[in-house]
Amino acid sequence: MARFGIQQFFKRFPDDDACLDHLMKVRYGEVLDCPKCGKRGKFARLTKVLAYSCPSCGHHIHPMEGTIFERTHTPLQKWFYALFLFTTTRHGVSSRELQRQLGVTLKTAWRIGHEIRKYMAEVDGDDLLGGKRVVEADKAFIGGKDKRDQDDKTVVLGIVERNGDVVARAIPSKEAQFVIPRILAHVKPGSRIATDEAKAFKPLIEEGFRHGTVSHRAKEYVRGDVHTNNIEAFWAILKRGISGCHIWVSPQHLPKYLGEFEFRFNMRKQPHLMFDLLLAAFPRP
Repeated sequence: MARFGIQQFFKRFPDDDACLDHLMKVRYGEVLDCPKCGKRGKFARLTKVLAYSCPSCGHHIHPMEGTIFERTHTPLQKWFYALFLFTTTRHGVSSRELQRQLGVTLKTAWRIGHEIRKYMAEVDGDDLLGGKRVVEADKAFIGGKDKRDQDDKTVVLGIVERNGDVVARAIPSKEAQFVIPRILAHVKPGSRIATDEAKAFKPLIEEGFRHGTVSHRAKEYVRGDVHTNNIEAFWAILKRGISGCHIWVSPQHLPKYLGEFEFRFNMRKQPHLMFDLLLAAFPRP
């Protein structure tokens, strides 16, 4: 199925009013019970305020409250277009690119980008992995400018369910005391887990998991159905995206980028639905 294109975007959202109407409809519906007077009716759009008014008592509803758009001074259509850009790229959108595309300051573009990344992570959620499917786990070292495993790099634990979702989390250290709790939090008890031979994964058997390993050090990459090819593929996508689009990311903001790439990876089989999913997932009051 073809993706939602730029012409379709501007036809669907030609101005801020169309975006605000969509936001109101998704969050409150076209007809609703007034929170103040309780009467049911269709709220009317106000002309000078980004709000809708109850036809009976005049109570105002502000659809942007409680969303990533709250208190913004940037036109709503530009926010929607930024969401569109984030869902039509494989490797992310830099602040500089947002600045050029939206015609805003770099500071504004930076804020918009980070708010959207946080929103993508919220929409993606964290379902438990494993059960009947094999799970792969691995560590990667992201960010920084020096050699692998130096102090300026952030340790990231990745867990992927084969033919399913991925979870990637920054952790303080590569040691088992930080790795195992994360796996316990995201993988169903008793699942099969495939990893490399790193010491941090050894306690998995004691925790009740069926644990198989391959020795990358010995150039062993597959043993039967034990391998880490899927999580390695995710690392390749993440690292290409960071190096090619963002050059590098700081440890402080890395979790937001991880959430963005998680969302995109988990929607890989239905990329044409990403934009509509984000447009439909705004929190309801």
